[in-house]
Amino acid sequence: MLELVVVSAGLGETSSSTRLGEQLGRATVAALADEGVQARVTHLELRHLAEDLVAQLTGRTASPTVHAAQAAILAADGVVVVTPIYNGSFSGLFKLFFDCLDPRTMTGRPVMLAATGGSPRHSLVIEGSLLPLFYYFKALIVPTSVFASSADFRHPSELELRVQQAAARFAQFVLVARPPKQLPTPAIADYDDLLS
Repeated sequence: MLELVVVSAGLGETSSSTRLGEQLGRATVAALADEGVQARVTHLELRHLAEDLVAQLTGRTASPTVHAAQAAILAADGVVVVTPIYNGSFSGLFKLFFDCLDPRTMTGRPVMLAATGGSPRHSLVIEGSLLPLFYYFKALIVPTSVFASSADFRHPSELELRVQQAAARFAQFVLVARPPKQLPTPAIADYDDLLS
């Protein structure tokens, strides 16, 4: 069973970032199922961690809730990150979470970048802000990202097609990056059998 994590920095239960993250999670599970691989998704809604993240940044101690979120990232076979675009960049809450994360946690981990914004012109933030951040983390960044403007949610079939294409590409990255299954180590008696 593969473990996927969707990190969303939306500020409300029905925020566009949360909805996009849910779509990407479902589509990735479906794409992996097409390859005969089961996966489950953990959704990290950063709005629930906001106070604890500030406390960690200022006090250097992670709460059990933040520690559990960081452990989920560490255990993930792939991570989808979704942020709303504010003032031409990712949200402060999104950055705060990754400021509190040990950068080594993301090294070599497949990551799909996604963002939401009011206008299509904000789509460049993925390349201008998110990409450098995850290059710094040395993540394995999927080259297909997803940006959804407010208008995209009014035309769900077009958005769903882009989500499915990105999820299929992400699923391939997750499958290639996962460690190979370890062969069982033979017992000493097995070596004796080979010699006789």
